[in-house]
Amino acid sequence: MRKLLNTLFVTQPDIYLSLDGDNIVLIKEKEKLGRVPLHNLESVVSFGYTGASPALMGYCADNNISMIFLTKNGRYLARVSGISRGNVYLRKAQYRLSDDLATSSSIARNFILGKLFNQRWMLERAKRNYPMRIDSEQINNISNKLTKIMNEVKQCTDLERLRGLEGQAATYYNEGFNLMILQQKEEFHFYNRSRRPPKDKINALLSFAYTLLANDTAAALETVGLDAYVGFMHRDRPGRVSLALDVMEELRGIVADRFVIALINRKEISPSDFVEKENGSVILTDEARKNFLQKWQQRKQESLTHPFLGEKISWGLVPYTQALLLARFIRGDLDQYPPFLWK
Repeated sequence: MRKLLNTLFVTQPDIYLSLDGDNIVLIKEKEKLGRVPLHNLESVVSFGYTGASPALMGYCADNNISMIFLTKNGRYLARVSGISRGNVYLRKAQYRLSDDLATSSSIARNFILGKLFNQRWMLERAKRNYPMRIDSEQINNISNKLTKIMNEVKQCTDLERLRGLEGQAATYYNEGFNLMILQQKEEFHFYNRSRRPPKDKINALLSFAYTLLANDTAAALETVGLDAYVGFMHRDRPGRVSLALDVMEELRGIVADRFVIALINRKEISPSDFVEKENGSVILTDEARKNFLQKWQQRKQESLTHPFLGEKISWGLVPYTQALLLARFIRGDLDQYPPFLWK
């Protein structure tokens, strides 16, 4: 089991990170603001461009502590990690499967099925929990469309066709996203997905949550010995953690989307927590980003029963369990990869 509060988030963009003994030192304008023992950490996430010393990066690489660098508004820049300690046979098997488009399609099919199942469940659960506040007829219509696409996905063997079905399902699901927002409706409305840069408040929240989830998933995959950069649905692209994007597909809705919707409905985030830049992008304020990260870490500590393993774990361990199950499938210990089907 892994600790869940062992990630250091450096949210101020003008902080330089350096090494002093076995400690990470936070420096701002040549003034030392604090120090944190490195032996308690598994990853460091830094927001901004100020950077880190080569000595610190070398120490982290040698001690299997990943360093992730993001822009101020949470866009992924780079990840620094040490020499891979993964099983070479496992990775060679992963590469062979990834090179085979037919096999990649069969694996991608389960990622997409997990995503659609969980999105449909979110809508159905919202309808059940708030029957007087949600348009049940509209939810039923969207749910039926998602079910139809899921049946098509089960029979599909072509990777491009799978991507097309996933995109079609995303259009239907996005129609239902606003139905799950029960508070602050005038200030928070989802029109469509805008990524770089996010053009509205909801997209700013989603982009931030997806970045954090992708980092968690990439770390989980590397931990079990897989290559986070070689995927099945998302094909190879320099600098992109394609396999992490694959695995997190089934987790986007139930982990990231639910988290964002809960923040809005509980009024733990408000319109005053955002800043609009000259280029039209919308980002969280520094204080709101700290609050977001605190809530995100708290959420990771909440427990659930894993639908496939039947064991009680925390939400923070879900990416690791899925990484382990994927590794078992690639090794040949499982007939197929079991997606995370939460209910």
